[in-house]
Amino acid sequence: SSKRDTRVFDGKEYVMEEALHADIALVKAYKADTRGNLMFRGTSRNSNPDVAMSGRVCIAEAEHIVEVGELNPDDVHLPGIYVDHVILATDNEKRIERMKISHDDGDDGGKSGSLNQIGNGRARMIKRAAKEFKNGMYVNLGIGIPTMASNYIPEGVHIELQAENGMLGLGPYPNQKRGQVPDADFINAGKETVTHVLGASTFSSSGSFSMIRGGHVDLTILGALQCNKNGDLANWIVPGKLVKGMGGAMDLVSAPNTKVVVTMDHVAKDGSPKIMDECSLPLTGRRVVDRIITDICVFDCDNGKEGSKDSEGGGLTLIEIAVGLTVEDIRKVTGCDFKVASPLPFMLDEEDLDEEQEKEVF
Repeated sequence: SSKRDTRVFDGKEYVMEEALHADIALVKAYKADTRGNLMFRGTSRNSNPDVAMSGRVCIAEAEHIVEVGELNPDDVHLPGIYVDHVILATDNEKRIERMKISHDDGDDGGKSGSLNQIGNGRARMIKRAAKEFKNGMYVNLGIGIPTMASNYIPEGVHIELQAENGMLGLGPYPNQKRGQVPDADFINAGKETVTHVLGASTFSSSGSFSMIRGGHVDLTILGALQCNKNGDLANWIVPGKLVKGMGGAMDLVSAPNTKVVVTMDHVAKDGSPKIMDECSLPLTGRRVVDRIITDICVFDCDNGKEGSKDSEGGGLTLIEIAVGLTVEDIRKVTGCDFKVASPLPFMLDEEDLDEEQEKEVF
């Protein structure tokens, strides 16, 4: 693409991009009235209102069409002024891309994963990531390891999980033994079926990103392919391989007042370091990572953000280590230099470790 202009606002550089205008906008709604007012269900609202408002002509397909007056004004998510044509949907089969259910028998509260199903290093990483949660936080979690960390929230800590596709108050995967049926209209940003907790809310994708860009999300934990010593992050593409897109990661890691924590294996499958002087993969964000939690240690990153010790970025500091390893072990598998905190505690407290998790890491 052609080079875009950039502007600096409040000391931060932004890339300027023109708004998209579509000739035809096609949206799917749960209900419509004959005046074109639309109502969406659950997370299916997502980008539908934004798409409708961007089109010169909007065609809305609805599962149900009702007469004017049957929709309460407070239930209208998109006013009819944006809608030109309404069509009654004839095929309302909703395909679930990533069916996730809890197989819990009642012992673990419907958690979305089990430490018994994963390796020791990743179990350590999950439980350590959970220690990042502080009471009252609004948190966005990536799929996989970050999501599993929500199963181990410390006692007395309450957090609210936010999904960039339009939900605040995500719950665990549905548990059919508790009467929770997987629902295509209630999914997380990874398209996995989820439940919602009491007090949850749903909203549009633009509303979600207003929360993120406005600095209202306190913590985001996400996976990575690579990180460098100054907090650069690469996590969205391996050149030559098919990817669906970056998702919300670029906005999440660039959001003001949001702590960015990366969870990832310390080395790649071929044994090469994933923490290095410079990332070799395309970047998601530059100088955005605050902390890196791997299967063998924890690094703090002085990335030059406001409040950091060095405006140019002061590199990595090893602040925790797995039981049974030495600093030299960490240096051998890390692709850049780093400082070492003193004292240097273990990643987990004694009560968090069991005999199985203390086995060899490599």
